[in-house]
Amino acid sequence: MAIDVTMPQMGESIVEGTIAKWLVKEGDVVTEDQPLVEISTDKVDTEIPSPGAGRIAKIVAAEGQTLPVGATLAVIEQAGAETTAKLKAVAPKAAPKAEPPADRPAVKPAPPPQPMQAAGVGVHEAVSEAGGSRRFSPVVLKMAAEEGIDLSRVPGTGIGGRVSKRDLQRYLDSLRKGGVPGAAAAPAPTNGVAQSSSRPASTAAATTQPPPAQLGAGFRPPVYQPIEGDIVEPFTRRRKFIAEHMVFSKTHSPHVGTVAEVDVTNAMRLREKHKDEFARREGFSLTFLPLAAAATVRALKEFPRMNASVVGDSVVTRREINLGIAMDTDEGLLVPVVRAAEGMSVVGIARAIEGLRRKVAEKRIAADDLAGGSFTLSNPGREGNLYGFAIINQPQVGILRMGEVKKRPVVVEVDGADAIAIRTMMYLALSYDHRVVDGVLGNRFLYRAARILEEADFEL
Repeated sequence: MAIDVTMPQMGESIVEGTIAKWLVKEGDVVTEDQPLVEISTDKVDTEIPSPGAGRIAKIVAAEGQTLPVGATLAVIEQAGAETTAKLKAVAPKAAPKAEPPADRPAVKPAPPPQPMQAAGVGVHEAVSEAGGSRRFSPVVLKMAAEEGIDLSRVPGTGIGGRVSKRDLQRYLDSLRKGGVPGAAAAPAPTNGVAQSSSRPASTAAATTQPPPAQLGAGFRPPVYQPIEGDIVEPFTRRRKFIAEHMVFSKTHSPHVGTVAEVDVTNAMRLREKHKDEFARREGFSLTFLPLAAAATVRALKEFPRMNASVVGDSVVTRREINLGIAMDTDEGLLVPVVRAAEGMSVVGIARAIEGLRRKVAEKRIAADDLAGGSFTLSNPGREGNLYGFAIINQPQVGILRMGEVKKRPVVVEVDGADAIAIRTMMYLALSYDHRVVDGVLGNRFLYRAARILEEADFEL
């Protein structure tokens, strides 16, 4: 009996996944729940376990291939009852989950402007920048397109100077180590035929060019050629996804920014008063972030059009307030979501943020934790951050960015007279989508969020 290994549903917004790495090969004997393959999506990476014990009869999907949810990845020839018992008795331990290599793409990338995109099977010809044509396999073409590599720069060790996947991988490894690869970097070919290249070792292209559709027909941006001593660091999957998301947002949403000055003296006093008792009760520290998040949620309740998404030619006002909280990681920005925040207290919001923070720190964040946000709050740091305008997290229509919290002398009114006082101040900067939000609405929402935070009427 055969068992199909299929692409699972890894989150409500995930419709496809990319085969990052096979952990088994055809003919291998596997046990139930043994990791078979690493899958990469635009949200998270995960391992797919075996649905049963048996032998890998066929691997259907190749590494690098992107497939929809439900597609068949492999076929397992199921073992009989006696064989299954033996397999369980001698089953090897599953390999520890490895972090995905930094050079794998986050999402299926758009092809660069060179005519090198692979399709189907067999060997294809591509015209190099140096002129003339060379023959490349689909695997090499796809790999070069993903990494933004000009194949005319890569020395080949195959028959007739053909570039193999191994040649291209050596070229990439040399770039990542800070070297400038050339013909001298290529080892002797395995077929015994010596190959040479007349291209100088000081020229190497490793910068991906954006598609011409984003820049206007006929325009090709200049490409910097790395030289000896430069450090070439290819984008990680997550960084590629972030880059594509940010470019998409800026080209599709007309961003408008507005800033409010907020006196957070009362909020900081409230936090200082309750922080020790809160830490003993909850088991984690009370930061300023949950207070800002609670103020944002209250303002969104009063101005529901800010809690919306653009769908085609319509704007959809969301029923739930799913507040995204931008969090920094070693691999780039993540925005986990506090769901149904409209029904939470400040303490509830604080607990939810802390739970998401721990998941991110322990690399346990799941696709569902990152999906479905309706508005985003960003806190890029307390030092050297007066204010700035964040890029809208699509398909939302607004994002609120917190600035530095700092004591400053300000003019206040005391008993009807003006006076100078030392207050704890912060700037809040709102970026909004002008297709949906007009200036009056954006300013009213920002003003209300600032006043709620100033009043600090929160129960801790």
